[in-house]
Amino acid sequence: MDEAGEYRRAFGTLQGLARPTRIMERCELCSAPVADGHPHLFETKTRRISCACDACALLFSGPRSQYRRIPRRIEYLAGFHITDGEWDSMMIPIGMAFFFENSREKKITALYPGPGGATESLLGLETWRDIAVRNPRLEEMESDVEALLANRLGAARGFGDAEYYILPIDECFRLVGLIRSGWRGLSGGTEVWETLRSFFAGLKNRAVTVADGTYA
Repeated sequence: MDEAGEYRRAFGTLQGLARPTRIMERCELCSAPVADGHPHLFETKTRRISCACDACALLFSGPRSQYRRIPRRIEYLAGFHITDGEWDSMMIPIGMAFFFENSREKKITALYPGPGGATESLLGLETWRDIAVRNPRLEEMESDVEALLANRLGAARGFGDAEYYILPIDECFRLVGLIRSGWRGLSGGTEVWETLRSFFAGLKNRAVTVADGTYA
């Protein structure tokens, strides 16, 4: 199985988050019902994200556990700097992608969402290093469970200036699920773009602004 296929399998649990209606979710460790906003755990061996109740999230996560609790904080990176040349060098065909450190592969992985799911893009190590030097907050991301999400869709899709967030990895795959389940035709259709605008508006409302490495 290629790496993109592995991500689709490993994060398959999150596809249900994008469905308009779904059955009651349950903790995947003890089967107890869980409410909206419940914790998620990242399993280091299988690279799978699992729904968890508060008790299991506390009990099974920790420095010696095979599970890591996915943080809930969302940070809007004001003044984030990346050149158009650096973005173009990653050959991302849309103006949106997310980046996280894959601890197993010991590399930064770049994925972009589309109607078929998440696709990996090329990311040179030196390119990432250059970006990280100018944006030191990237060096503090937790491997596997936090990501940089870039929104460069622009005015043509009803967005403003480019936005950059550090956020939980499950939010990124929720975004992938929204696009995959809502895409219609060649251009996606009106509804999916409205859904994306709502998604990013929600992120902005929940985010803490970080400027120059400090909370603003």
